Amino acid sequence: QVQLVESGGGLVQAGGSLRLSCAASGRTFSSYAMGWFRQAPGKEREVVAAISWSGGNTYYADSVKGRFTISKDNAKNTVYLQMNSLKPEDTAVYYCAAGRDNSGSYYYTDTYEYDYWGQGTQVTVSS
Repeated sequence: QVQLVESGGGLVQAGGSLRLSCAASGRTFSSYAMGWFRQAPGKEREVVAAISWSGGNTYYADSVKGRFTISKDNAKNTVYLQMNSLKPEDTAVYYCAAGRDNSGSYYYTDTYEYDYWGQGTQVTVSS
C-alpha cells in the first residue's frame, strides 16, 4: 500500500507560480512511476505530467509544455510539479498518482494505469 499526500495548492494570479508536492509513504517508493493529473468542475480527469521512477523519462500534456516541470526526489519519496506562467484554465483539483513499474523506465498517461491516488489539492488561478 502506498499513501500519497499532496500539498502546495492555493490561489494565485494569472502569470504566477506554484509548486505542488506529493509525499509518498508506505511501501517502497521505488518501482513506481508517478503522475500529476487535474480535474476541473464538469470535466474528466486529465494527465498533466508524468515521470518514470528513474526520473529519466517525462511526459507533459501539450497544454502545459514549457510552463510546468515534473521532478522527483527518491531519497525524500517526493514528487514535485513546478507550475509557472499559470493561466485561469489551469484552475482545477490536482492529484498525484503512483503506478507500479519495475523497469523504472516507463511513465503512464491514463488514469487506469495508476494504482494509488492522493486526495487532491485545489489550484485556483485568477485572471
